[in-house]
Amino acid sequence: MRRALVTGVVGGIGAAIARRLAAEGRDVTVSDLPGPALEAAAAALGLPAVAADLGSPLEVAALVARMVEGGGAPSILVSAAGGVRGRVGGPVEEVTDADWRAIFDANVNGVFHLMRALAPHLRAGGWGRVATISSGAGLRPSLTGIQAYTAAKHALVGLTKQFAQEFGPHGVTVNSVAPGFILSNPATRAQWERYGPEGQARLVERIFTRRLGKPEDIAAAAAFLTGEEAGWVTGQVLSVDGGVA
Repeated sequence: MRRALVTGVVGGIGAAIARRLAAEGRDVTVSDLPGPALEAAAAALGLPAVAADLGSPLEVAALVARMVEGGGAPSILVSAAGGVRGRVGGPVEEVTDADWRAIFDANVNGVFHLMRALAPHLRAGGWGRVATISSGAGLRPSLTGIQAYTAAKHALVGLTKQFAQEFGPHGVTVNSVAPGFILSNPATRAQWERYGPEGQARLVERIFTRRLGKPEDIAAAAAFLTGEEAGWVTGQVLSVDGGVA
């Protein structure tokens, strides 16, 4: 049974991915920031959890060490942690250094820390699947208007492709799923409400399928990219957005 780590499970996308992988027979451990929200998410999923702030190299190293001691390092990683960390769009001159760093820690640095900690295990295992959850904001300007979020997601796409090149010779694929607009957490719901009825209608009109996405849409893509049949798919960014004009 392949062992998997899914991060960011307090949000709807991460939870849906963990649920899907577990249903497909993977041995799934979940992670998010320490606190009651992670405990509640893990209980709802019925899966073991290891808390960690992925922006901290020490906490990530401890997370991986606990997994190794508790049954072995994961050969599957899905990094769904990220988001806007409570920030909203505004003029660049109003962006603080702390705001910028917080979003990069959540969306980029955590993936770097995880891959650095897992690298020896992935290489030794000779098989691995890594899926990062980026965003349409990693391919174009973000609907959020948050400069750091757009920059971080673009950086994550680049990092994903670089890791694909580095780990490919070791039987490890590294891909990214770029979701469209999905009501998956408080931040996206607040963003949706700010659009108002007319703005909401315009957004949906831009989507070819004329509907918002669901966390399960992203989970299906992540399940494929982390499965046995995706062994010759790497360095790719799969837009799961219903088609966007």
